[in-house]
Order: sequence, then C-alpha cells, then structure tokens
Amino acid sequence: MSLLIPIGSKTSLLAEGWSLALTEPGAHTLPSDLPTDLECLPAIVPGTVAAALEAAGRFDRDNPEPLIDRDAWYRCPLAGEAPGPAILRFAGLATVAEVFLGETLILSSAGMFESHDVAVELTGTETLSICFRALKPHLEKAGPRARWRPRLMNQQGLRLIRTTTLGSMPGWCPEVHAVGPWRPVSVIRPPASSSPASHLLPAREFAVSATLDERGSGLLKVSFAFDGPPRDLRLVCNGTEARFANDGERYSAELRLPAIKPWWPHTHGEPALYDVILQVDGEGFPLVRTGFRSLKVDRGADGDDFAVIVNGEKIFCRGAVWTSADIIKLPGGRAGYEPWLRLARDAGMNMIRIPGIATYEGPEFFALCDELGLLVWQDLMFANFDYPVADPDFMIHVKTEVGQFLSATQASPSLAVLCGGSEIYQQGAMLGLPERIWKSPLCEETLPALAADCRPDLPYVANSPSGGALPFYPNAGVAHYYGVGAYKRPLEDARRANIRFAAECLAFSNLSDSETLVGGKSGIPRDAGVDWDFEDVRDHYLGKLYGVDPQTLRSQQPERYLALSRAVTGEVMEAAFAEWRRPGSTCNGALTFTFQDVMPGPGWGVVDVDRTPKPAWFALKRAFRPVQILFADEGTNGLDIHLLNETPADLPLVLELACLRDGRMAVVSGRRDLTLVSRSSESIASTDLFGAFFDTNYAYRFGPPSHDVTMARLKHAQTREILAEAFHFPLGRAHAMHDAEITVSVVESGAEFWLELSSDGFAQSISIECADYRASDNGFHLAPGAIRRIRLVALSKAAGRPQGTIRSLGGDRTTRF
Repeated sequence: MSLLIPIGSKTSLLAEGWSLALTEPGAHTLPSDLPTDLECLPAIVPGTVAAALEAAGRFDRDNPEPLIDRDAWYRCPLAGEAPGPAILRFAGLATVAEVFLGETLILSSAGMFESHDVAVELTGTETLSICFRALKPHLEKAGPRARWRPRLMNQQGLRLIRTTTLGSMPGWCPEVHAVGPWRPVSVIRPPASSSPASHLLPAREFAVSATLDERGSGLLKVSFAFDGPPRDLRLVCNGTEARFANDGERYSAELRLPAIKPWWPHTHGEPALYDVILQVDGEGFPLVRTGFRSLKVDRGADGDDFAVIVNGEKIFCRGAVWTSADIIKLPGGRAGYEPWLRLARDAGMNMIRIPGIATYEGPEFFALCDELGLLVWQDLMFANFDYPVADPDFMIHVKTEVGQFLSATQASPSLAVLCGGSEIYQQGAMLGLPERIWKSPLCEETLPALAADCRPDLPYVANSPSGGALPFYPNAGVAHYYGVGAYKRPLEDARRANIRFAAECLAFSNLSDSETLVGGKSGIPRDAGVDWDFEDVRDHYLGKLYGVDPQTLRSQQPERYLALSRAVTGEVMEAAFAEWRRPGSTCNGALTFTFQDVMPGPGWGVVDVDRTPKPAWFALKRAFRPVQILFADEGTNGLDIHLLNETPADLPLVLELACLRDGRMAVVSGRRDLTLVSRSSESIASTDLFGAFFDTNYAYRFGPPSHDVTMARLKHAQTREILAEAFHFPLGRAHAMHDAEITVSVVESGAEFWLELSSDGFAQSISIECADYRASDNGFHLAPGAIRRIRLVALSKAAGRPQGTIRSLGGDRTTRF
C-alpha cells in the first residue's frame, strides 16, 4: 500500500479518548459483538497493551504476564472529527490487527513494521476500533519446515510473522510482548481548496537524495508523482532554488550547492543540516531536513576489510548496540529517544546499531541522530531464523516493510549501513550446516535488490556477522567478537583476532554505582542452554586483572567485591579499544553489546534502565575521545605511545610521560611539545622521551622492577587543559593499588560547579558520589603531578551546592567535599 505525502495538508494525531479491553481469543468478530459491561481501561496511543496495563497498576514489568493469548480491543470515538474526506494513517500495528470504522472493516494488517493509509469519508459519528488478535495461535501454526531452530527465541513461530523478537528471548530481556498501536494513529486532511497545494494531494513515490561530490559540492535531487494539473513548483535549499520539471507523471528538480557544509559524525566535525522547501506558486512547504555527505565502505584489496569512509575520511566507528528506549512503551517520539541518544553522544559514540532482534525506530530517532552526528547501522528486522522465503505472502510483507523504512529514512544522513539481519548465517553455520543452506536468498538477493532500488547510496551487508571463512570468524568482514568477553580469552586476543569491524562485542554484566548483591542472579543476562552467565564472565576478568579469587572476595569482603566488579568491565573495554584504535590495527570499528539495559539489574547495558550511566559508560567515554593517547605494549620492542586527533583542527600539544615507583616517585620522565595535525596520528617509542634505554614495560626483566605504573598525559599547549591520559601497569593492576591521599575542592564558575582533584600518589579507579549531580568523568585513574578538573552536571533544577565523597580502589580513605 503506497504511503501518501500530505503536502500542505493538516495532520492530527488520534492520541486521546482511547479505551482498551481484553477478551478471549476470537470471541468477538465485530465491535458490536463486545459486551456492554466489558471492563475498559484508558489506553495510551501510540503505545502498547503493556503500557496501558502498567499505567492502570495491572502489569509488573519485572514479572510480566503473557500478552499474546488474548484479543485486545482499542476503541476511540471520532465525535470531534469534522465530516468529510480524510486519510487514516496507522504507522504501526503490533501485530495481527483488524481495523473497523463503525462496523465496517477497513483494514487487515499482519505485520508490525508496516504503515497503512486508508482513505475514508468521515461523518463525525463513528467509532474507530482496532482489534489486535491473540498472537499465540498464529505462532503455533505450522509453516514450511525450518532447517534449523535457534535456541535464542522461545517462539519458533516468530519466523513466520513479521513482528519483533523482543519479549521472546529468555535470559536476554523480560518477556514483555509487543501488542497494540505502538506507532501513531493520525488523521490527514486535504489542504483547503484555496491553498496552492490543494491539487498536490495525494503525492506519491517521493524520492530525495542529498550527496556530496569529490569537490565538496552538495547535490540535492527531489522527485515525486502527483495527481492533479501541472503547477509552478520550485525546490529551495540554503538560499538556492531550482524549478521542478514536469514530464506528465512526475515532478523532479535538482540543485547543486557548491558552498554547502558537509555533514560529519560529531567526532570528526559538525553534523550540518539544511531545510528543504517546496514552493507551490510562491507558498513554501517544508519537505525534509537533510545533510550532505559522501559515504562508502572500503573492503580492501582482498575484500576482507570493512572501513566506513565519510566525506573521504576513514572513520573509526565506535558505539553500542541499541535495545529499546523502553521495552514496555516502545516509544517513537523525541521525548522518548533524546535522553538516551544524548548519552550516546556524550560518551563519544559516533555509531549506534539497531539489531535485527529489536524494532525499526521512529522518524524522530533518525532526526536526532542527524542532529547529534551519530551514524546508524541498521539491521533489517531478521534474526537467527530460517525464514520462509518461498512463501509469497511472507515476502510481500518483507518488501513492503523494507521499502517503507528506506523511503522514510532516505533524507537522513545518519543512516550509514544497511544490513540484512543478525546472526542468520552464524546460526546455521554454527550448527554445522553447509553454506548453501544458511546463505539465504533473502539476504543475498531480495534485500540487496530492495536496497539498491531505494537507497543505492547505502552500503549493504548481507548479515552480521559475515565475511570470513566462516561467518563468525572475526578476521574478515563484519564480526561479532566475544573472544575478550564471553569466551574468556586473554586481553591479548583483542589484537590476535585481527578484527576488521565488530558490529557487536565485549558483552559483560555491567554493574551500576548503586548495585548490590541483594538481587542475586536477577537481571543478569545469560545465553540459553549454557551453565554460565555474564556475571561469571565478569568474575573471570576480575580475577585476572586484580589477582583475587572472586568467590572468596564476594563472601568475605562484599563491598570490595562490588567496587572491583564496577571497575573491571570498564578496564577491559578501555584496554580493548586502546588496542583497536592504535595506528596499525586491523580494526576499523567496534560496537559494544549493549547500550542500555531493558530490565533492572546488572545487564549488558552501559546505561541503566533508568538512564543512569554505569561506570562502564564512563570508561567508554574515555576510550572514545576524538583526541586520544594510547599505550601499546610491544614486548621486547618496548612501550609505544600513540596519539590520535580526529578533529578538523590542528592541535598544539604537550606530551608528558613518567614511570612511577610505589605510585609516587618518578624514576624516569620525559616531555615533548608537538603539533598533531587534523585527522592524523603519531606513534612514539616511550624511550624517545627519555633519551636512553629504560625497561618501561618490564619486558627484559634485568633485576627487580623499578616502577609499577607508567602515566602519559596529553595537554593542550595553550590552555594547559588535560585532554587525555593513559596508564600502563607493567606488573598488573593488583601491584598498583596505593592508598593515596586525594585533595578536592569545589569551584563555582558561573552557574556551574567543578571539582579540582589532586593526589600525592597514584589512585586507581576514582569513584565520585554526589547526589543530584553527574560527574563529567568517573572511575578514572588519578596520577600525581597535576590538578584534574571534573565538571558536575546538575540532574535537576532543584540541585543545591554539591556535596559528596571520593574513594579509590587503592585504600579505605573517604574524602568528603
């Protein structure tokens, strides 16, 4: 069903006056069949049954009840709607739904991800009813025989129905089923007959393209089909306009913009955006807001590489895998997305991946990513299953949903990679099936053909992971890398694996600052059918990095265990990204699994379910800095220092290096002034700063070790601001636990507060606790010899003067401010 473009029309949301009633499956065919005494609850639209029940105190998201075994009736009287022609737009119905205007069936929908436009004649007396049929009977229907059955999902029938797998993955997320009008229901009215746009509704097959050529000029192309007589139309952008040509079937126009600012990921420049206006006989109508960028993927001479190139620059993509802004409400508006996406940007992420186990997000998601400079890796909503590609009805839904998604996002410069789905190839290959079985025509033929037709500018990836001798080998193409992580490989495996691009990696049970041991295993993710969970993975690295037995520590010193547990996952992440971002690494990007939790407890997310950043979030913020300093232990080749500048400006810098004995005494040190050119890197052997041999990484072991920590600090040469720091532990972190005395003062600057911290010795993993404020950095190491300034961001307007405490892993001291 073709979506219409409401040029000059009036769109109003049907968001008020809805009620919800739950009935037995198939008990009622028409709205008039419903009993008059049926219990009805206020309903939230857009929203879900779970959200309505939760608002009424009838649903516990921590202990959810099934929602796929009943029919859900939504009803809304249209008494406030003026009589006349209109289009009813249903942007998303989850999942098998029937829509009635009065007693007349006007729409049947069988796919959660499709939008529908229905032309109607309103009288102002009707009631709009939507019945969401119980999904369970549909999931139990027999379909074409599957060649494999994934253990991840507990409903194998999901492969036959176009709906999300969220809620059907025990151990991964709560079993909250998506049912209801999860995307807006709206009424579109044609423009008044006196409006210049009155004869342009309905316009169809809208196409827009905003690109950047090799010379840096923008090229904007817009076209659409129309019903009505020819009109005088003009395309306007950035003060330049062009007249639309009319060939009798389509209007089309093209603008060349030589002075346009390119759109960049925020780590590399400004995400510049421009309004595109359609003028109809002199009256302007906004079409889209877009940005101009060139985009491609460099797969290398051997075809095994995967590097995202934006505006001619290779971008090291770093970020996380998105889950859901709220698994109950499945929000699609700006208010639901913005706090999350700003946290992603604030952490230095420049890419978010929407995986095939989730849902397509709404237009505001991409609008915000456009504004914030976040690239989006978009899986199409296919994951793990052997899908029935020979079923023509199934494929009709696939083509409709994918076509609509690509059309809706075609003006978004943030959309960077389109992927055929998640772990379909891996699932089949890991079960020992031959390539001809798991390499599906869905991902190899149908989906790339749709992408090429709708979005030829987007790189397409058949599946995530894919590309190596086996799809899950990380040394070619796109990887899901859990060598460091679930497979408990040593940190050195981050280099040994020769990753090209990790579309997901580094999953741990990440603790928040407020996490305790009271909840036991609640909220800790695990894979189906295994005898371990991701707390066990975290404990493994806790033992390796800090030289303790996790279980003994947990039973005898639970607070110490929690403190180390909060720090360790971030330490592992920082170490891995230092390896992957160094010059000479094969890795071009890595996305952690996951960005946010979907339930309370120490889940995979680096942000808690209540939008509170965890210590791992701060670790990633340090690891993702556009201006960065890294250590690389090269064994008998010494300790190398790598400097990175991804920004568009040259930077005058001061590099300081010191090796500390007992965390305090500098046994050797060095300093260098330099200018780091825009979008460049520089590598320096540590001994170059000393002027003579020094066993910085304790590789040669001539005698007892002379130091336990090496510190490198990068300062701006003019402002003296500390831009980045790096630390190396030649004897391991356990040997660098020092009971340092930390001095702190609170500085007020305008309406902002800052902490100024200094230490008499090396303090490992500083923890700042300050009610009503969020520190700009937390969990960082503090070295002597400089004052570290930490901004305190107020979490509410009612926040008073900051008060709190500071601790480190090295001792029991508490510093109060």
